Amino acid sequence: MSADGGFVAVLVIDLHFAEAGSLKQKRKELASIKAILHQRLGAAVAEIDHQDLWQRATLTAALTGASPSALDHAADRVERFLDARVPDGVTVQRILASIEELRA
Repeated sequence: MSADGGFVAVLVIDLHFAEAGSLKQKRKELASIKAILHQRLGAAVAEIDHQDLWQRATLTAALTGASPSALDHAADRVERFLDARVPDGVTVQRILASIEELRA
């Protein structure tokens, strides 16, 4: 693979916190989720929507890798974590692109 090769996966994550009774409670849970995604699973994470709602959040997470299969494995790990953490309130959309595609 050339030096400018590689792939990126962007995950759009919609979360529903059914048990959250306040914005403070949601933010506490969300901070923990974001920290684990970043520190343990290697994702760059940003909250992109629903900051003012106490039961919803939308995140994007970015992963990079040398091959699509490596990224699929990493994205699977993220999804398994999220499914375990928010079992009835998560949907994930995956977008995979090569660096060459992004440059075009």
